[in-house]
Amino acid sequence: MDKRLVKPKQGIILISEPSLRDFYFRQSVVLLAEHNDEGSFGVIINKPIEARLRDVIKGFPGLNMPVFLGGPVKTNSIFFIHTRPEIDGSLPIMEGLYWGGDINVVRSLMKTRAISASEIRFFVGYSGWSPNQLDREISEKSWVLSHTTIHEVINEHPETLWSNYLKSMGQDYAIWANFPADPTFN
Repeated sequence: MDKRLVKPKQGIILISEPSLRDFYFRQSVVLLAEHNDEGSFGVIINKPIEARLRDVIKGFPGLNMPVFLGGPVKTNSIFFIHTRPEIDGSLPIMEGLYWGGDINVVRSLMKTRAISASEIRFFVGYSGWSPNQLDREISEKSWVLSHTTIHEVINEHPETLWSNYLKSMGQDYAIWANFPADPTFN
């Protein structure tokens, strides 16, 4: 499948072009949770931060989950994606992957160790675009779009996602995978 023909929609990933210099979006992979006439939002899935969940939210027992930088919007809030449809209030992103839900159910699942890091991801902030903004950025070639899987979204090695996606998209994109995060260091 020609990855360049992928259209923005829920469950698609955005892969930043190497020339994108924005602090948040440089070498980022964003999972779109929603894309419609009212705008778009999602989370950056390849940027873990040094803080752990217990450092960011008090009262979450048990698992010492990683936290990711989700984007520049509402950075004082925690958001999450998961694979557990029984979490009340969850919204489907793609088959088997959900956005948000009842945080008390999540807390209970964590307390009993009934949920693992391979089933849930936490994010500080999210990425958002006003109506038509993302479409404009795509037309300006700031993003390449691709399909993804749950395994790729909730990956053991998120720091390699950006370059791995580019390499998988063929020779035209693979050369980008070797671009340094800051070209002045080249």
